[in-house]
Amino acid sequence: MLQKSFTPKRTVCKVTFAIPKEWADKKVQLVGDFNDWDLKADKLEKKKDKWEVTMRLKPESKYRFRYLIDGEKWENDDAADAYIPNEFGTEDSVVEVGK
Repeated sequence: MLQKSFTPKRTVCKVTFAIPKEWADKKVQLVGDFNDWDLKADKLEKKKDKWEVTMRLKPESKYRFRYLIDGEKWENDDAADAYIPNEFGTEDSVVEVGK
């Protein structure tokens, strides 16, 4: 699930990335263009019924991303704006941040 909200002057878009809690047992990492695919960068917090994290992204941009589940399995976001093939023979999720 992706939720987007802009700051009043629309200089930043807050994007909340979330997946169902059933997808992971221990941890979920969000990796993508916005953090140079750094596996140590952004972890989702476990909530009552989901895993989630909110990031501040630059408007008028597109970002590829994926979730790393429990350090073993890569997943895409079911609510991604698009999917683009990657060099590993799978696809990356895409979040498009408008104006």
